[in-house]
Amino acid sequence: MPENSQIEQAAKIIKDGGVISYPTESVFGLGCDPLNESAVKRILHLKKRPIDKGLIIVAGDIKQLAPYIDISAKEKQKILSEKSVTTWLVNKSPFTPSWVSGKHKKVAVRVSKHPLIIKLCQLINQPLISTSANPSGSSPAITSQQSNQYFSSNVDLYIDYQSIRSGQPTQIKDITSDTVIRE
Repeated sequence: MPENSQIEQAAKIIKDGGVISYPTESVFGLGCDPLNESAVKRILHLKKRPIDKGLIIVAGDIKQLAPYIDISAKEKQKILSEKSVTTWLVNKSPFTPSWVSGKHKKVAVRVSKHPLIIKLCQLINQPLISTSANPSGSSPAITSQQSNQYFSSNVDLYIDYQSIRSGQPTQIKDITSDTVIRE
């Protein structure tokens, strides 16, 4: 895992409204504070992604997602007991910003098992945006260097962490129906 100083630097950048590139369980992602509209819109601009598609919120702990979601105890247990890396579409709370959920009635969330994401979310005391580090239509970056090739100086910090990643974005499932939205 990167040194604590780099993770602390990433936390400061996020708190200050910046954008980072960081490793997830599957690919490199772009992240920011989900409540910072200008930071989220900056990511959407970098990716050339329309705002109405929505983004994923990733957390180190389900409690960090509580303000954004409206789920039953049974749905909470389903999220916590899932063994594979899964992003869930769940009912959003009235607190969820439209720049995060897009045009949808649900919001995409994931409780990460990645040690860097857990540490980062602990430091900022909240979840963060998690979207693949690539312009729309391009292959997701699986290294910090690939992310840097896509975005260069337009991202405030690239966390260089060489862990094993699948190279495929995480599976997305609807919490209500268990329908797989994305393999």
